[in-house]
Amino acid sequence: MTTLNRKALRALAVLLLAISALIFLVAGTLTYWQAWTFLGVYFAASLGITVYLMKYDPALLARRMSGGPRAETEATQKIIMSLTSLGFVGLLLIPALDRRFAWSHMSPEAALVGDALVAAGFVIVFLVFKENTYSLATIELAPEQKVISSGPYALIRHPMYFGGLIMLAGIPVTLGSWWGLLVFLVLTPALIWRLIDEEKFLARNLPGYLEYQNKVRYRLLPFVW
Repeated sequence: MTTLNRKALRALAVLLLAISALIFLVAGTLTYWQAWTFLGVYFAASLGITVYLMKYDPALLARRMSGGPRAETEATQKIIMSLTSLGFVGLLLIPALDRRFAWSHMSPEAALVGDALVAAGFVIVFLVFKENTYSLATIELAPEQKVISSGPYALIRHPMYFGGLIMLAGIPVTLGSWWGLLVFLVLTPALIWRLIDEEKFLARNLPGYLEYQNKVRYRLLPFVW
């Protein structure tokens, strides 16, 4: 196994432990089937994508290993990524508190719909990775990067954000919390801010991106925006 693969699997294991600890410690119980189901879906999908990249696109795997506020070079993106990181924690924290204090009353069927949303978001992200080897975790250009206009990029300019938003919307639902959706509503503007800032960067620095913008009119939602 390569050093990169070991690093990727180690990072995934650390993330699993951190998320699990946050949810169960704050919820105050291990008897939380919605959390176990969410963890199963989230990490099965994450592991599947990681193994795929190990085998078919290790360069993209290496690019995705560097992310978060510290990895960004622009001050604006450091702020945005700090907000989104806090938002992700909130998507776990509020549902866990909801479970502890029984704020929400959600049917098991609704929670399973949340699992489906999380899975669907991961499927879209996988399709993006499969189509675009330049899918960086930070806003910068990869060596020899070019405009990708095929696959999901033929429909909208930012399919990664689309998949990510679907997944994030599903997290509080799969954890059985209606109140957690408020965190998603607060988090969404930060992601849209990042999307718009990324577009400005690509229009300035990536040859052919302006032409792509004219060809594919919709940023995030087909026929809407």
